[in-house]
Amino acid sequence: MLDIKDFNFLESQNTFDFKGFINKIIGYWYLIVICLLITFTIAYQVNIRKQKIYGIATTVAYKEESNPFFTSNTSLVFNWGGTSDQVQTLISTLKSRSHNEKVVRNLQYYVEYFQQGKYNLEDVYGMTPFVVEPNVNYPQLTGKHLEITFLDKDIFSLTVNFEENKARLYNYSNDKESYVSVPLGVFVKKYRIGQNIELPFLNLKLKLSENPGFYEGGKYIVKFSDFNGTVARYQGVDVESDAKASAILRLSMQGTNKPRMVDYLNGTVNYLMKSQLQAKNQFAQNTIDFIDSTLVAMESQLKDTENELKDFSRGKNIFEVEVGGEKYTSQLTEYDVEKDLINRKIGYYNTLKNYLIKNDDFSKLPAPSVAGIDDPNIVANVSKLTQLSAERAELSYTLKNDKKFKDFDAQMEALKKVLLENIESVKRSISYDLGAVNRKIGQAEYAIRKLPEQQQELVKINRKYDLNKNIYNSFLEKRSEADIVKAANLSDIQFIDPAKDIGGGLMGPKTSVNYILALFIGVLIPIVILFIMTLLDNSVNNVEDVTRLTNIPLLGVLGVKHVKTNLAVFEKPKSPLAESFRAIRSSLQFLYKKQEHTGSKTLMVTSSISGEGKTFCSINIASVFALSEKKTVIVGLDLRKPKIFQDFNLDNNVGVVNYLIGQKSLDEIISKTQVPFLDLISSGPIPPNPSELILSDSMGKLLGELKEKYDYIILDTPPIGLVADALELTPYCDASIYVVRQSVTKKEMLRIVNDKHKKGELKNLSIVFNGYQNKAKYGYGYGYGYGYGYGAYGEGYLEVEKPLNNWQKIINKVFKKHG
Repeated sequence: MLDIKDFNFLESQNTFDFKGFINKIIGYWYLIVICLLITFTIAYQVNIRKQKIYGIATTVAYKEESNPFFTSNTSLVFNWGGTSDQVQTLISTLKSRSHNEKVVRNLQYYVEYFQQGKYNLEDVYGMTPFVVEPNVNYPQLTGKHLEITFLDKDIFSLTVNFEENKARLYNYSNDKESYVSVPLGVFVKKYRIGQNIELPFLNLKLKLSENPGFYEGGKYIVKFSDFNGTVARYQGVDVESDAKASAILRLSMQGTNKPRMVDYLNGTVNYLMKSQLQAKNQFAQNTIDFIDSTLVAMESQLKDTENELKDFSRGKNIFEVEVGGEKYTSQLTEYDVEKDLINRKIGYYNTLKNYLIKNDDFSKLPAPSVAGIDDPNIVANVSKLTQLSAERAELSYTLKNDKKFKDFDAQMEALKKVLLENIESVKRSISYDLGAVNRKIGQAEYAIRKLPEQQQELVKINRKYDLNKNIYNSFLEKRSEADIVKAANLSDIQFIDPAKDIGGGLMGPKTSVNYILALFIGVLIPIVILFIMTLLDNSVNNVEDVTRLTNIPLLGVLGVKHVKTNLAVFEKPKSPLAESFRAIRSSLQFLYKKQEHTGSKTLMVTSSISGEGKTFCSINIASVFALSEKKTVIVGLDLRKPKIFQDFNLDNNVGVVNYLIGQKSLDEIISKTQVPFLDLISSGPIPPNPSELILSDSMGKLLGELKEKYDYIILDTPPIGLVADALELTPYCDASIYVVRQSVTKKEMLRIVNDKHKKGELKNLSIVFNGYQNKAKYGYGYGYGYGYGYGAYGEGYLEVEKPLNNWQKIINKVFKKHG
């Protein structure tokens, strides 16, 4: 039947040894130091190889600029106003692919300049004594390093290393990719500065910059980079609106080359200003184009009318012919101009109506004022519709947001409906005006028909000429106004602070982050290793493990020996280790006294497995008894693996086995040792049946004879975890010591000992903790942890936690207490 303590034991085995884990951390401090040295060295090497990162910014403002030439007397009326979310549109445009493609092409940022630094290639754009001028009509070699070496002030060499016989080319003007065969190996050729380089894979020339400085012997690397990759890199420009003033935008970039970032930020804003101004001028340009086409037609008609007037006047006294018809000519010209204006209005309205119904792009609409239309609703709505259409066309290259396009389409559709209603309303009104003018013209023509025939003909020609001339002059005036308006127009985007390198701006690398990371990793790695070691470690590592895993009393704690042989007490009797054995001797004497045991005492020393220090403890416990002038004998009963004789420089020819089989007498198997009062009986030849020999009556007889001759008999037995020989010797023993060695004895072995002790197979059992090192806690200058006698063996058996130099005083007090 299981006892509740069995479950406690199992539970204690599965509990994580946190204290042991902490002790491992402190004990293996050098491992943490080594890891920290490694990680900090790596961090340092990484930091010194990182290039410095700088930040450059520019600030722009969006403001709807009014044209100073727009007055109440200007017949051309344009509405330049933008949409309410124009700022957000600008942000989207600045980060768009199409916009950055145009800027990269304009600045030729696909050409990169490098120079070999101490650790890596450094971007030297804007710092080279030359610039590359590629012929954009030809494809260029991409992805390869073009090494430029200046041999003197006029000559340079071009070097290209071809690892394959085919090279990739890219035409940056039409985005076409191609391949060309090239010779394998290193291509080297000399050129003069400014000379055209015309090769199957290159077409460019080098031009010295304004202030090249001294450049002879300089080595540089030029590279034509992937166009799409370059554009994608610059699409990452950071654009954000000011929280307090939404019309102010801040553009910023981070990189290793400040001149490159300065040029790009200013270039992208300048290109945006240019394109925005072009879109803003679209309405005026449409009007100018319409007027120009009309003037060409009117010029031809006016010339024909002039020729007709010259032909009529030839051979006639024109002044006599004009008498009587002058007033009608002036009157009809006035009516004709008025009628032409009305007809132009009607024609514009009809054209506008058909255009609105049949088309979706309204960016080409001319201003209504070219037809003399000054209705504010018509003018404003046409202008706004043109502006919206131009903006939508621009955004179609930069945005993929369907919602944005739907908003534009909804606004334009609403304007279309309003315009169509306005057109119908205005047409009804001017139709009445047209009828009134036609009646006036009819009355004047009736009066003219009463004049002589030549006067009628002259009035007819003059009427046609004056009408064409008035219309022509009117269009010239409107075109001049449109040119002035266009020239005076300003972009709504203005620089507040252009990008400029004023020094500073260092953003990184943040070396402290790497050092903090090195500190974290340098500590974490050994801690994780030690944690796993602790988690997987099933060994007994400290005194707490022993007391937690078993109720068997702990007799003593032994440190690590610092001698070559196992005769630690004899060779260094004043060492801390010798004091530890004396403490065990005192505890044993106290134990025997409590048991009221007199006469010879028999002590069995065993362990779980080989290598735990069983023989070492047997020799030195026997030594401390012998050094106190007690006749002591060590009996080597590990018949399967004898080795105790080696430490005394004796042979194993005769021993216990010879006595048990009746070959030798007791005196013949006893050997004297170099330790006074200490004798040794080795195991002798290895027998085929060691267990049967130990179980024989001869064993009892042997121990009986030894008790008559010796005060203390120390039995060095086989490990109980391997064979059962030690259990057979228990009846002959007054006390038993089970040796547990730090980091060697497994916790599972203590369960076996617990079971045997509980069943009574091992009586009067105590534990000696051997090989104890507690570097994390104690030391006393001896280089290892020791110095505590532990015990919990019955009433009055004190647990001592004092240095060993106080141990003897406590033992003495105990003896006095018990008489």
